[in-house]
Parts: sequence; C-alpha cells; structure tokens
Amino acid sequence: MSAAMARPKIKICCMQSVDEARLAIAHGASALGLVSAMPSGFGVIDDDRIRKIAAAIPPGIASFLLTSARDADAIVAQQRACGVATLQLVDALPPGTHARLRRELPGVALVQVIHVQDEGAVDEARAVAGDVDALLLDSGNPGAAVPELGGTGRTHDWRISRTVVEAVDRPVYLAGGLRPDNVAAAVRQVRPYAVDVCTGVRIDGRLDPDRLAAFVAAAGEA
Repeated sequence: MSAAMARPKIKICCMQSVDEARLAIAHGASALGLVSAMPSGFGVIDDDRIRKIAAAIPPGIASFLLTSARDADAIVAQQRACGVATLQLVDALPPGTHARLRRELPGVALVQVIHVQDEGAVDEARAVAGDVDALLLDSGNPGAAVPELGGTGRTHDWRISRTVVEAVDRPVYLAGGLRPDNVAAAVRQVRPYAVDVCTGVRIDGRLDPDRLAAFVAAAGEA
C-alpha cells in the first residue's frame, strides 16, 4: 500500500517521563520524540533523562532525539550518549554533515526537519531528501531573533506540505499545530507517512489520555 493510501503512523513528541512514553505507546504511537536543548519551544529535557526514557522504549517503537546541534562531532556524541535510534535534525546542516553522520553512526536513521514558511520549502526538501531517511515538515522560523525550531503550536500551509510529499521519494512526517480537531483535515490534504504532535495532546504541559485517544482516532479515521 502506498504512503498516500496508508493509515498514517503516529509520532508523539516531547516525552517528559517513562510514564508518558508508556501512555503514548498504549494509545498507538509508533515513534516517540525526546527534545534536547533548544533555543525555544516546549518539552526540553536534559540528555540524562533522554537516555533513561530511550532505554525504556520497547523494540518496535522508534526513539527520536530532537537535536539543534549542527556540528557533526556534537551530534555524534549526543546520539551515543542518549542511545536513540533516530536523529531528528531540527536545523539545516552544513554541506557534508549528513554524509559524515552516516559514516559515524551506521544504523541510526536521519530525519531532517524542513520548516515550511513558503514555497522555498519544496526546493529545500528536494535538495536534502537524498541524504536522509525521512523528512519532517514543521512550522518553525529558524531566522527569528530567538530561533524557532519546533514546538510552536502553529500550523503552516498544508498545500505546500502536500507538494513536498509529491516531490520527494522519502517518507514525510507532518508536524506543526496538529490537534484532535484538525489532524483529520491535515491527513486528507497532505497524505503524510506520519503525523507528529506535541502540545496538541497536552493540558498544562502534561500528556492527556483523552486528547491523545481523540488525536489517534481522528488521524486514523481520516
């Protein structure tokens, strides 16, 4: 079944504890996001807590480390310290960095974030798709005075996201302001491989089981 036809996978981001990870998995998450140091946004935890949560994630569930590092040595060291299976690279990397990560971290998946601000995101996605295992479309603004590299709670233009899905031959995760009340429309319009949510399934910063269940149901029914 093609990615455009399949039920989207669910990635729940901003895990704060082992208990949250277990709750997300119980509701159908196939991937969990662990947010390391960022200039802004929700969900940042230290690398020691990331390592402990990642170690408790069972086989078959992907662990994503969200890193804002851009230097290959720093990214390699962080992955080795945290023990995650996937690197979510939330900022653009210097030329050659993805290839270096491939050499240094065989078997670790690379997911590049593209912040969809305008049609230029399509060219950016095309340019990097061959270097990574997947793309993740988010609603940040890396050029802001305080860079926004995720966790904004804002949606972006899903028409552009659909164009990216059609333009690349890699799985595409859709993030950015998704909630139980809009994820079905997002899935129908974009047809992503997976949807990614953080604040949209939380109340006062805590993962809420009712919102989580509603989100997963809406994404699946779309």
